[in-house]
Amino acid sequence: MEYLIPYGLEWANLLVRWLHIITGIAWIGASFYFVWLDNSIRPPAPGSELAKKGVSGELWAVHGGGFYNPQKYLVAPAELPKELHWFKWEAYSTWLSGIALLTIAYYFNAQAMMVDKQVADISSLQAVGIGVGTLLVGWTVYDLLCRSPLGKHDLWFGVTIFVLIVAAAYGLTHVLSGRAAYIHVGALIGTIMVGNVLMLIIPGQRKMVEAMSAGRTPDPVHGQKAKQRSVHNNYFTLPVLFIMISNHYAMTYRNDRAWLVLAFIMAAGVFIRHFFNLRHKGRVEWRYPAIGVALLAGVAVAIAPARPVAVVPAADPAAEFAKVKAIIDTRCLSCHAAHPTQPGFAAAPLGVAFDTAAEIHQNAEKIYRQVVQTKAMPLANLTNMTDAERAQIAAWYEAGAK
Repeated sequence: MEYLIPYGLEWANLLVRWLHIITGIAWIGASFYFVWLDNSIRPPAPGSELAKKGVSGELWAVHGGGFYNPQKYLVAPAELPKELHWFKWEAYSTWLSGIALLTIAYYFNAQAMMVDKQVADISSLQAVGIGVGTLLVGWTVYDLLCRSPLGKHDLWFGVTIFVLIVAAAYGLTHVLSGRAAYIHVGALIGTIMVGNVLMLIIPGQRKMVEAMSAGRTPDPVHGQKAKQRSVHNNYFTLPVLFIMISNHYAMTYRNDRAWLVLAFIMAAGVFIRHFFNLRHKGRVEWRYPAIGVALLAGVAVAIAPARPVAVVPAADPAAEFAKVKAIIDTRCLSCHAAHPTQPGFAAAPLGVAFDTAAEIHQNAEKIYRQVVQTKAMPLANLTNMTDAERAQIAAWYEAGAK
């Protein structure tokens, strides 16, 4: 039965990843909606019935064949409604499924997924400890800064947190594989986001509800603090969404300045998110998405692969391919095979196998991109592929992959 463990983990990875995406859509969708709603509502006319009820803003919307009239109270309504929906399980479920996925995909196979001996010669246990420690320390530092005088200055607080997250990315890329470093920066941001919900937003809302139930006027400070953390979460969304998909794009994390690449991409996400937040308020500031696009374009140019050196066609293509196949058999086939022998893999990653010459030729472009241009494969260079072997593959591909 032991041979079925990798297969079972593969199914767990699939199902938990699917759950994580579903709950993430629900959480981020709610965040986008409520920030849009908060920025789009307009105050009622002075002296109107709504103003007398304590409504600070409202709007009319149409969706799915129905008309909606959401209203926001300055502090709270005069009477607590019988049914009150709490937006919390979306956040909790997303984080819990994300941590489960992190454990299945990375912690259960840390030697392959987290350790890169070319970056730092550490054990699997040390790698996992660094990952978990990053989440705990990151949330603690963020929360303390929020509660400090700096937390009252939104712009400088945001700049400080961005710098600290980039510093975390710098540190992680110098001890973990690039892929694991990126995913832990994302997990750090996600932990801050769910911490905001669990430790401040929901408790603050609960205190307001308890005050109303006891016949007291709720303290508006709880709503103000919750709003601040909610806005923070809103700006975190685009960076964390990028990191969720970054493992598919080794060009971003597999280079000497991976932390800087991530910093620029996260900054682009913040600028683009800021554009939409302002647009909801009726302000169209095209400079912000322009800055975001410029940052992304700059990154794309900066990490573009170097122009290949012209290669003289091999006199004996069959002999050259035999050398390439021998390299692939030695360095790649343990994972990319119909029946992988590398622990932790039940099937070839992304279904790409190199068992036959035909499969190697079919995937020549992928091999060249991942092995030569980004050096993302072999994963964490587990099989110790040499630069000379990469050059051999490059020469074969650039000569026509015959």
